[in-house]
Amino acid sequence: MNPRILTFLLVASLQIFSIEALTNSQDSTALNALKDSMRNTPPNWVGADPCGDRWDGIGCTGQRVTSITLPSMGLTGQLSGDISSFSELQILDLSYNKELGGPLPPSIGNLKKLRNLILLDCSFSGPIPASIGSLQQLVFLSLNSNSFSGPIPPSIGTLSKLYWLDLADNKLDGPIPVSTGTTPGLDMLVNAKHFHFEANKLSGPIPSQLFSSDMTLIHLLFGSNNLSGSIPSSVGLVKTLEVVRFDRNSLTGPVPENLNNLTSVSDLYLSNNQLTGPFPNLTGMNLLTYLDISNNSFDASEFPSWISTLQSLTTLTMEGVQLQGQVPTNFFSLPSLQTVVLSNNQLNGSLDIGTTISEQYGNGLQLVDLRKNFISAYTKRPGQNQVAVIFVSNPVCDETGVTETYCTIPRPGSSYSTPPNNCVPASCTANKTSSPNCKCSYPYTGLLVFRAPSFSDLGNFTTYTSLQQKMMDSFRSNQLPVDSVSLSNPRKDSSLYLDLNLKIFPSGHDRFNRTIISGIGFVLSNQTFKPPHMFGPYYYIADDYKYFPGEDIGSSRSNTGIIIGAVVGCSVILLLLILAGLYAYRQKKKAKRATEQNNPFGTILNNFSILVFSSSNGISRIYFVTSHCEIVAHWDSTKNSGADIPKIKAAKCFSFEELKRYTNNFSEANDIGSGGYGKVYRGNLPSGQLIAIKRAQQGSLQGGVEFKNEIELLSRVHHKNLVSLLGFCFERGEQMLVYEFVTNGSLSDSLSGTTGIRLDWVRRLKIALGAARGLAYMHELADPPIIHRDIKSTNILLDERLIAKVSDFGLSKPVGDTEKGHVTTQVKGTMFI
Repeated sequence: MNPRILTFLLVASLQIFSIEALTNSQDSTALNALKDSMRNTPPNWVGADPCGDRWDGIGCTGQRVTSITLPSMGLTGQLSGDISSFSELQILDLSYNKELGGPLPPSIGNLKKLRNLILLDCSFSGPIPASIGSLQQLVFLSLNSNSFSGPIPPSIGTLSKLYWLDLADNKLDGPIPVSTGTTPGLDMLVNAKHFHFEANKLSGPIPSQLFSSDMTLIHLLFGSNNLSGSIPSSVGLVKTLEVVRFDRNSLTGPVPENLNNLTSVSDLYLSNNQLTGPFPNLTGMNLLTYLDISNNSFDASEFPSWISTLQSLTTLTMEGVQLQGQVPTNFFSLPSLQTVVLSNNQLNGSLDIGTTISEQYGNGLQLVDLRKNFISAYTKRPGQNQVAVIFVSNPVCDETGVTETYCTIPRPGSSYSTPPNNCVPASCTANKTSSPNCKCSYPYTGLLVFRAPSFSDLGNFTTYTSLQQKMMDSFRSNQLPVDSVSLSNPRKDSSLYLDLNLKIFPSGHDRFNRTIISGIGFVLSNQTFKPPHMFGPYYYIADDYKYFPGEDIGSSRSNTGIIIGAVVGCSVILLLLILAGLYAYRQKKKAKRATEQNNPFGTILNNFSILVFSSSNGISRIYFVTSHCEIVAHWDSTKNSGADIPKIKAAKCFSFEELKRYTNNFSEANDIGSGGYGKVYRGNLPSGQLIAIKRAQQGSLQGGVEFKNEIELLSRVHHKNLVSLLGFCFERGEQMLVYEFVTNGSLSDSLSGTTGIRLDWVRRLKIALGAARGLAYMHELADPPIIHRDIKSTNILLDERLIAKVSDFGLSKPVGDTEKGHVTTQVKGTMFI
């Protein structure tokens, strides 16, 4: 082979290897940063190789992290902006970590390969970042059961591959966004199957533009919001719909006539609105199983004849809709009918439910509720003992003095609980529970919530048996060692959701490990488990699991020993506090004098809100107000140092505790560099913004001068080619500067190849021009002009777009500053070639 070709291939291979090693290192660094920002991470998150060491919840392809699945891990804290470093990440599931919250960092939009983003049942708050619209590979977006607020980002409409969109049970407000000539909207999501927006604060009308015949929606859940206006007729164009919930809003006007075009709909909820006009005609909706149009203001109407044609109907609820006349007997012969609620109407005459009531579906007809009507007689026939008929507040009870059971409100029937599988339940100790197979273990528990079940007979045990079997089949197909599942206490909540308590029992051991819990949680959060069709859409709310192997909370510990130890410990601490207080009191005056002499910025006070300039006894005093703290700076004007009083503008003062928290106690994982001044740490603000914190070495004589200079100079210079100063900290003997975080490091790093960024000559020219523009601004436009005096490639940083930003102003001087009577432009600092 030609030697030149061989040499070229060798160099190219080394470059590829170097880039791969760098990206692997970036994943490892980012995971360590996540570990620092999210407490209670899995105990086996140790070592430098999360893929090779098989960290719990971390999935890899080769040596790159492609999935982070950590449901029910008990995580606390916030999601760091470092999440954006996982360039190959496809799945992020942090569900069921109830103490994991704060804002969702905007940098989440950098995960260009992300397909599943699942943050169900956490405590995330603040707005949903518009940057989510950059996740063009996203298929599954589940942010429900959090505390997100603000509007729905219109940018979600750009996610052309989105299948599942669940934003329910948050605090989202404002209108439903649709596209305009310049902005996207949800009407563009023609491939989405699920719109789950219930239990928010969405307001305004439902835009007619939202729906079209191109859409493939099957679940449309807008219940329990503040929506107003009419139901748009364009809903009738989406013929794929199966579940529609518009209940519990403030919708007005008539029901669109073309709603009966939705012949695939099985569940229709229009209740608790202000709908008016003629009673809707739903003829042709032959798959309708559950219909609830209660508590609206329709025109007075006879019982609709078309209802008797709905052969699949299990549940009819038409309470308070001005029905009048008699209920036809043939209506009760519908083959699947279970529940009929017609209370608070003007129905009258005699009621006869006939002799042909069906038991084809489960236990057949169970309840007929006609409270608060004008029924005067009831024809009771043999074979109807299983039907609970209620005539409370009707003439048949009030005027005749009848004491039949139908003149009372029946008590709820017995609740369901999964029975043992032909065995005797075991007697278990501690927190263990006997499974349906009579084995003692620690189950994974939670709440299954079904948003639109198509049945209402909660006493039909066969429906729960089928649900259990489907769930076990799903766990087996995903190779999860589950012994059995148990369901109990079925009930309807205020939104008419079906709630079921769920227990999942381990197989082969008495508890689940973290990997299995992660797998089970993902099967439920990712909707991998498909329940029987009659249950409809669902979600799962998991309880914390505290029984991981080797981690369960001390069953063998002695409570008495703990109490004694706590008492002794508190006594020792109290004594130490008293001694420390006495020592602190004696040292107070000395410390105060030393602070004023040694600290160039004086004392930091909290929550001061007035700007004051004063001078007395030859001492100048400046009160500088910020949002967090205030600096009282002392300089002795009798010593001709008045010119040294810093002119601080727009720099935020951070407390030491804040910066300690943002960097996870200045952990090594957040250490991103060092120099003569000290170390630089990466931090993460509560807003999700990344910051760089420059921390001076303790006792540095040069640090005090540099600290003063950088605050004074950087707080008043603003240019895209200069690193922005966000704030500073000056307390507890610390001197720290807080800058914007510049993602691609220094020009020196890129020139040496350590960042993996290829700098061709065009890029190099743009970087040089950018640095020159920054310096030109300092020299000519800053007030007063500034000379940097330490320009080198290590002090030129590159952002995500490779825009040059000049940094490190510790040795800079204003042009008007003099050294020995003349203006200086002398170069300071170190040489770098």
